[in-house]
This record gives sequence, C-alpha cells and structure tokens, in this order.
Amino acid sequence: MANPWTGEVDLVIDGQTHVLKLTLGALAELEAGLGDASLVDLVARFESGGFSSGDVLALIVAGLRGGGWRGTAADLLSAEIEGGPLAAARTAAVLLVRAFSLPGEGGGT
Repeated sequence: MANPWTGEVDLVIDGQTHVLKLTLGALAELEAGLGDASLVDLVARFESGGFSSGDVLALIVAGLRGGGWRGTAADLLSAEIEGGPLAAARTAAVLLVRAFSLPGEGGGT
C-alpha cells in the first residue's frame, strides 16, 4: 500500500496494485525523455489542464520505475488500468503534487 507521506501513489494495472513514486532518478529519467521540455513545463501543462496522454504515460512509467518496476512504456500499451484514462491522469497529477510538496501540503489524497 502506498505511503502518501513519502510521495507514493497506488495504481492497479492488469489487476495488480503497483506503488508509484517519483524518485530523483525517476525524475531525471522522465526529464531526459521530455526532450526540449522541462519538468517545469510538464507541471505547467498539468496545472493548466493542457497535458497530453503522452505526458500521463511518461509520468506513470516514471512513477512505476521509481517504485521498482523495470518495464517500459511499451509494456503499458495494452495494459488495463483500473479506472481507465481518468484514473491514470489523476494518478499522474497526484504523483507530481506529492513529488514537489511537503507532507500535508495537498498531496495526501
């Protein structure tokens, strides 16, 4: 079970609960994959509601990798995420909040 105080979020993929976390290494890997964009740009897209499905997928993969998963984005192309795309987007947004806020500052949901 995820510990929100350490930045973790649960997500059920193909019936299995995974703990996601944006560790420093996962964030560095995510940023490297963003190309010309930065993490600040990514956060701004989420804050404005202008994020893409690619942004969501990149954050989910980074969170999974930070939680110890060794797969790739390609492994998730046919995966069933409980709650569908909306749950995936919500999880991605919560990951960002929890990674960049102190405990009790709004990432506890």
